[in-house]
Amino acid sequence: MTFSKDNLIASSELVEVYRDGDTCIKLFKEGVRKTNPLYEALTHSRVEDTGLRVPVIHELSVIDGRWAIHMDLIEGETLADLMKEHPENMDQYLDDFVNIQLEIHSKQVPKLSKLKDKMSRQINSLEEIDDVKKYELLTRLESMPKHTKLCHGNFTPENVIYNEKGIYVIDWIAARQGNASADVGRTYLLLSLRCPEIADKYLNLFCEKTKTSKKYVQQWLPIVAAAYLPDAKPEEHDFLMKWVDVVEYE
Repeated sequence: MTFSKDNLIASSELVEVYRDGDTCIKLFKEGVRKTNPLYEALTHSRVEDTGLRVPVIHELSVIDGRWAIHMDLIEGETLADLMKEHPENMDQYLDDFVNIQLEIHSKQVPKLSKLKDKMSRQINSLEEIDDVKKYELLTRLESMPKHTKLCHGNFTPENVIYNEKGIYVIDWIAARQGNASADVGRTYLLLSLRCPEIADKYLNLFCEKTKTSKKYVQQWLPIVAAAYLPDAKPEEHDFLMKWVDVVEYE
């Protein structure tokens, strides 16, 4: 196929995504190490095996020297768009959102990497916090209950798509096995940054449905905020640092 602006769907620092009929090709940019596409394809395929409604990978290949993942194109409206277009249905959308996340958390994928290990590496890599605070964060992380639930790692309304066949969840590169409340903490922080008007409603609904203490989820927030810092946008940095600082006076 021809890769051009006409069939370009999305672009990021590492990839370009092109439409190819009813499928799409995620084309990694030149210079991207092959560990990236190989790990993404492996992680995604393991999630596919759970039976969740996700895009299906058809092929991993090299095109003109660039790694490519050929997969289903999921068309429809994102939950983020629906929330903007129909705010009167917000309660129903939030209910759907939490129910989908609970379905994800109900799955077990033993061969996935552990979320706890990833967060530990991310916190250790930070240069903007001192060793004392790193120690406090890592000590708290180590003390938290160790679960093996499937965690999406970037569960936001932008990654939930509605169409005539049902509701799909995309973007599984950050999927790990771990504690569901850590995954919820990540979603809460992302919503606080991008959709602050629904962040607390989301957290309250999750805690209500799962009978989870809100304080318990909040105990994860300094850890989750610190782990997110290496990937955060510059404009998100100050907000996340405020949450990281919470660990000092809790």
